[in-house]
Amino acid sequence: MSPVAPIHDPRLPPAAPPRGFALWALGFRPFYLLAAAFASVSIPLWIAQYAGVLPAAYLRSPTLHGHEMLFGYTMAVIAGFLFTAGRNWTAQPTPTGGLLVAYALLWIAGRVLVLTPWTTAAGVANAAFPLAVAAGLAVPLARSGNRRNYFFVALLAFLGLAAAALHLSLAGALAWPEQASLAVGLDLVLFIVAVMGGRVIPMFTNNGVPGTKAERRPWLEKLALGSLIVLTVADLAAAPAAAVGAVAALAAAAHALRLALWQPWRTLRTPLVWVLHAAYAWIVVHLALRAGGAFGLPAGTLATHALTIGVIGGMTIGMMTRTARGHTGRPLVADGYEVACYVLVLVAALVRVFGPTIVPAHYVATVVVAGACWSLAFALYVVRYWPVLSRPRLDGKPG
Repeated sequence: MSPVAPIHDPRLPPAAPPRGFALWALGFRPFYLLAAAFASVSIPLWIAQYAGVLPAAYLRSPTLHGHEMLFGYTMAVIAGFLFTAGRNWTAQPTPTGGLLVAYALLWIAGRVLVLTPWTTAAGVANAAFPLAVAAGLAVPLARSGNRRNYFFVALLAFLGLAAAALHLSLAGALAWPEQASLAVGLDLVLFIVAVMGGRVIPMFTNNGVPGTKAERRPWLEKLALGSLIVLTVADLAAAPAAAVGAVAALAAAAHALRLALWQPWRTLRTPLVWVLHAAYAWIVVHLALRAGGAFGLPAGTLATHALTIGVIGGMTIGMMTRTARGHTGRPLVADGYEVACYVLVLVAALVRVFGPTIVPAHYVATVVVAGACWSLAFALYVVRYWPVLSRPRLDGKPG
């Protein structure tokens, strides 16, 4: 939806922008900043540890690195997005003010406690955050009778269970592989991205690129989303590799066709749109790599990084800029800072996923370069968007 410019008498000087501190006015404001700041700091620390430069360990294991990217960075963006979208969907209030501060403090507690010996407290905080977000979204959905989006509450609850299972496995209290919890959690996030991508990418494409006819076909929507549900169940059930590979291959084909119907080649002059198409294309890469890995091709963690950096990183940076612009009364046009963020995240994905295959002798160097691109992208976001997200809307509206 296009922002509405404030009306003023052209004979008078332009009205001064609204003043004040608005960080706690709506969910996207604190959580987009927290996510970007965390992304820009945590990855350099992890890479310094991975490369043997950091004298002391930042995180105790690669599992916790995955945990922090999923339940730290990604969950912050999801919370900010859903609290903001939830208000639009329902015309009901979502957490703001002191309650939103409490949500932010719970998220911060999870990031701090993971670094301490207090593993039980870390598990409680990190499992509680998705459940608390689910409750914060469920209230306005229930008040408005918005049944269409109830499934988000269920997905958030499952993410909370995945976090709890991971921490119980780390503590030795649950005979369940740690990586299985991460895999299922990432599958759930992939489903969320696919659902929201299917809703907004065709609409943004048709609205932002005149003459484009991005379309959705019901049978393909069911196949694309249904295949991801089956893949999640297969991961949860530890299905045989051949079965997982077959489902992943089918899903890759379905999502490739889905993306083609949205005509991504027509968006190249509209960064706010092409970044979402580029991120969605990484879904196809991720699923194809998963299928290849299941059938014996050397995929390793490349499929995971295609999802975490390419899909999640690309989609979140695209939505964090677009929704921040729209919900602060700014034009829906990307500037140089934002385009730089998009390019850096996508370059990070390309280097991290394909670099080890192209230059296997320089594996660590590819990790360092990808991490540097990722961190710089989100540092730029913090610099560019702190004044945007901490100040009131330009049009004087609430939120």
